[in-house]
Amino acid sequence: MDDTANEVTINDFKRLEVRVGTVVEVSRVPRTNKLYKVIVDMGTHGKKQTVTSLVDYYKAEELLHKRIIFLANLKETTFAGEKSEGMLLAASEGNELALLTIDRGVPDGSRIS
Repeated sequence: MDDTANEVTINDFKRLEVRVGTVVEVSRVPRTNKLYKVIVDMGTHGKKQTVTSLVDYYKAEELLHKRIIFLANLKETTFAGEKSEGMLLAASEGNELALLTIDRGVPDGSRIS
């Protein structure tokens, strides 16, 4: 497999606004089986709402107060009538999924570089 076709430059990476955030609200999206509406506190950058399909992987109470890594400048879209302003980042392999989290006390809104 030729990985060079997928290479990005440092300038490509810098376009991504990846930040630390804390999940402050989690609720099921009505009339769906797999979706949560999640509000993420981005510190001085305000709060962002996202819709994520984590119901099969996390209980709502497991997500609440979790400090996560968040893609904050993803183009806004709508899922099941709810706006989604970014993306919680996760690693997955097969049926396993784990959210990317932060291990030290940097403030919400800190940029990932």
